[in-house]
Amino acid sequence: MKNFLLKKIAILAGIVVLGLTFSSFKDDDKNFQVTKNLDVFNSIFKELDMFYVDTIKPDKSIRTGIDAMLEALDPYTEYYAEEDMGDLNLMIKGSYGGIGSVISYYKGRVVIDEPYENMPAAKLGLKPGDVLLEIDGKDLKGKSVAQVSELLKGQIGTTFILKVERQGVKKPLEFKLTRESIQIPAVPYYNVEANNTGYIQLSSFTGKPAKEFKDAFLALKKRGITSLIIDLRNNGGGLLDEAVEIANMFLPKGKEIVYTRGKMKQWDRSYKTTHDPIDPNIPITVLVNNGSASASEILAGAFQDLDRAVIIGTRTFGKGLVQTTRNLPYGGSLKLTTAKYYIPSGRCVQAIDYKHRNEDGSVGRVPDSLTTVFHTAAGREVRDGGGITPDMEIKAEKTPNILYYLIIDKKIFEYANDYCVKHPTIPSAQEFALTDDDYKAFKEMVSKSDFKYDRQSDKVLKNLKEVAEFEGYMDDASEEFKALEKKLSHNLDRDLDHFSKDIKSLISAEIVKRYYYQKGAITQQLKNDDELVKAIDLLNNPEKYNGLLSPAKGKQEQKTTAEVK
Repeated sequence: MKNFLLKKIAILAGIVVLGLTFSSFKDDDKNFQVTKNLDVFNSIFKELDMFYVDTIKPDKSIRTGIDAMLEALDPYTEYYAEEDMGDLNLMIKGSYGGIGSVISYYKGRVVIDEPYENMPAAKLGLKPGDVLLEIDGKDLKGKSVAQVSELLKGQIGTTFILKVERQGVKKPLEFKLTRESIQIPAVPYYNVEANNTGYIQLSSFTGKPAKEFKDAFLALKKRGITSLIIDLRNNGGGLLDEAVEIANMFLPKGKEIVYTRGKMKQWDRSYKTTHDPIDPNIPITVLVNNGSASASEILAGAFQDLDRAVIIGTRTFGKGLVQTTRNLPYGGSLKLTTAKYYIPSGRCVQAIDYKHRNEDGSVGRVPDSLTTVFHTAAGREVRDGGGITPDMEIKAEKTPNILYYLIIDKKIFEYANDYCVKHPTIPSAQEFALTDDDYKAFKEMVSKSDFKYDRQSDKVLKNLKEVAEFEGYMDDASEEFKALEKKLSHNLDRDLDHFSKDIKSLISAEIVKRYYYQKGAITQQLKNDDELVKAIDLLNNPEKYNGLLSPAKGKQEQKTTAEVK
């Protein structure tokens, strides 16, 4: 018996040793492949540098190789060279040294697009439409937006002279600007809406969003709000910790909000609420859309999984990956995906599987049929693999094609500039309304400018005609095609009238922004916000609100939807 045990132990030990040997061989092979391929890459570059017919630029060539390698992973893993670190810091901290203004390209020159309130550009009187001519005597003609942006940014406290050309002013204007620390607000707007409903727009999770959010919420509490709307639409995310901190304002201490899992144990972490909430009972709705991603999905997903708020809108983006920055030689940095995150129900909202690509290298969303059912704390069904599906889905309105072209051709921007020259003052942001005469003037401006825009109906009709000709149907259908072409004929005046509501709304926001900055523009936009109205109505209907958070109601609604289908 003793010999048998010794023999068994020896066999087991042999298996362990064999396993370790195989593991060692595997690691050695991987290390060999790494060394081999780095050596090949190094040799290829040396050969190119010595013998290629034209001169090779080392930085550009190697950067191309790095970017191609990272592109094969996911769009969030990126290399930042020392000269690009400002962009990374802006992404993480939400701040930079500059003048506090958005700039854009207009009629071949870089112009001021939107100065931020209480920041150097606005305080010194720079206005949208101002053409940037010179910085410290350096001519900006031919410079790109990125190049001019780099010249405007710099060390905090440094000064420069900016020369601009302004519409309606004969001579160029000069401004002496001092660069300041520009902190882009995470909460650009909050207010009390109808029926004592608080509204907070949270546009980012970079900088200090939790502090800004808390200040806004406490200010609204003092004004007597009895319910709250958190607007996360088009919030692309940011810092995970900040999302947890905001969730903690409404959820009990000790609740797990999110946990992460990566290849290495150091990336496995659990994030829980650490203190008592400010208000654990106030009814909350959260507005989301397909631009809500990352930290936005953590906050919205935690509220949904813990049945703390009703999510309203369209399905979110579906980014369930976590990035970490790693310092590199020569002042650079690598932002790389190190983990996936999971919200309280245990689901991961990642919508795209970058690991399993198609043969052509493309990737697609995880189909709904392959997602897994999870359950909220109350037992409601929720799914993984495709973002956060709202509790109350609202069909997203499609942007009219003509509006897209009016924006990129800066026709609305141009009209707003003209309007401001003619109107030194306007009513408050809440009271301002574009008149019929104003819109008529806009239409005339667009018509005179030889404005061109692509219409999808023309493309579809052209493709249909080609298919009909190929399949031999054109002879019998030629008259019908002629009639359809006549019906779909290009008519700018008709399209400007047909989509006037959407166009007027955008023109109004662009005009108001010039007098009352970003807050004014948001005020104007919310006047025609159907999702906001639905959120307010829901918060003022406790029975429906509580019903959406109960599993029985959720099952009943799923049954009704199935019957309709």
